[in-house]
Amino acid sequence: MPRRPRLRPAAACAAVAATAALLSGCGGDSSGHASAHAESPGSSSSSSSNSAKDKAGMDGMDETEGMDDKAMGDPSATPADKIADAEITRGAFRLLDTRPPGMDDVKGTAWLAQHKDGTTVTVSLSGLKPGAAYMAHLHAQQCLDDNGGEHFQFKKGGATTPPNEVHLMFKAGTSGKAVTTVNNTRKTGEDAVALVVHPREAMDNRIACADFEF
Repeated sequence: MPRRPRLRPAAACAAVAATAALLSGCGGDSSGHASAHAESPGSSSSSSSNSAKDKAGMDGMDETEGMDDKAMGDPSATPADKIADAEITRGAFRLLDTRPPGMDDVKGTAWLAQHKDGTTVTVSLSGLKPGAAYMAHLHAQQCLDDNGGEHFQFKKGGATTPPNEVHLMFKAGTSGKAVTTVNNTRKTGEDAVALVVHPREAMDNRIACADFEF
């Protein structure tokens, strides 16, 4: 996919309640969460492999240890596209074939801003199930490459929780819309190339993916 110029700025985490397995990833074994949609070529087996890697070493781990209550999203935080003096990129969400039933109307935008204080990521979505909980993660591959592949990590092979990964957790409002923002003290550079969203309870059912326009 051709690189596009980085957008320049105009003007950057909710209580942690997910289990360690939920924190660990998008994608994976689809037993119990089978998609009603046909999967794209290569997405099923490789997605299972990714999930297994994500979950490795997570058993018994308390993902809340050492985290503050904003580690995975703050709806009231300054959105990434409003951060002053930041380098901002955005991406529109595209639906994935692994999405669960009822998610055909999901759409939205993800923004990633890099600035003097690190990285800010904002997600804005509509068409979600009202009141349902969702998670999103920065990924190291583009959407057409294994539906985003594995999670982006600042230290590869390191912890599968923030702050080594960038996670967002949020609930849809009564209208099916959700917006939240998360901050990280480090810059991702151009290594975090996509954002993937999935239901909190179904890691394997990736709903949509947004490629960042670097």
